[in-house]
Amino acid sequence: MRVERSKLVEFYCQLILAITSTVSSGDGFMSTDGTNRGGRRVRAGAKPDPLNEKLAAGRPATRLEDPLNEPFNFEGGDIGAGAVLAGEAMPEPSDYLSEIQRDGKPLGADLVYRETWQWLDQRGCSQFVAPRLIESYAQAFARYVQCEQAISKFGLLGKHPTTGAAIASPFVAMSQSFGKQANVYWYEIYEIVRATCTTDYAGVAPGDEVMEHLLKARS
Repeated sequence: MRVERSKLVEFYCQLILAITSTVSSGDGFMSTDGTNRGGRRVRAGAKPDPLNEKLAAGRPATRLEDPLNEPFNFEGGDIGAGAVLAGEAMPEPSDYLSEIQRDGKPLGADLVYRETWQWLDQRGCSQFVAPRLIESYAQAFARYVQCEQAISKFGLLGKHPTTGAAIASPFVAMSQSFGKQANVYWYEIYEIVRATCTTDYAGVAPGDEVMEHLLKARS
């Protein structure tokens, strides 16, 4: 009986060690339902240093390169009179960013889009950020401002539709949701800037002054 118990204890010890080593290695382990459990979490661990700090310290660093900057074979030909081409530096924001709201005023997310793109272009990172990501950030931030204006107009409390009792205004929860969503999008943009910007990217961020612009546009 003692021998069987000692073997059972040894078996469980080996099983715990195997699971611990598997989880610590980041591979995870297979559960009974066929899904992987454990392993390394997304975005866990120490964040890499910004690119400009690596270059200033003389450490090796890599950077995303714009494929349009690479030389390629180009053969010219006679095109006659040619065509009049107009360069467009900034992709125009989509129409839904400036749609008229129910109060008769535009949403104003196109202002956030333009300011964010200009901020990225000044730091040489506009070609690495997808326009859809900038649009998502601009819309979430504009909706956050819209909810804050509704809170200022209607107050922090509302009336329950059936009991008539005082409840928290739904605009408060919506404001928090849009604010968190805007922060998530901004963190994604900021990580791209940290990894690709070769100069100091400190200074005024797009969200520092855009609130005032939106309030003026909707007033």
